[in-house]
Amino acid sequence: MTHGFDLSHALVCEGIVGDGCGGGRIFHINEGVLFAYDPVSKENTKLLENIEHPLKLSKKACIITIECQEHILEFDLSSMRQTLRKVLI
Repeated sequence: MTHGFDLSHALVCEGIVGDGCGGGRIFHINEGVLFAYDPVSKENTKLLENIEHPLKLSKKACIITIECQEHILEFDLSSMRQTLRKVLI
């Protein structure tokens, strides 16, 4: 547990300091909403809503990847834009 988050949970990931964007923050999905938790200010920032059936969350550099039941979304932290990467149906 880090700051109350289970980092082994599929819908939680940690931003690594120095890897691009969001270093030191904890990203998590709760009730279809992607949040960034800042452990310094202890605030959650809402990044993306209406995520349907999320299964897994991961982050590399400035890109957060959200694997959902029917598709894969990418959210770019540098531009704050979402793209549909792949449809899995």
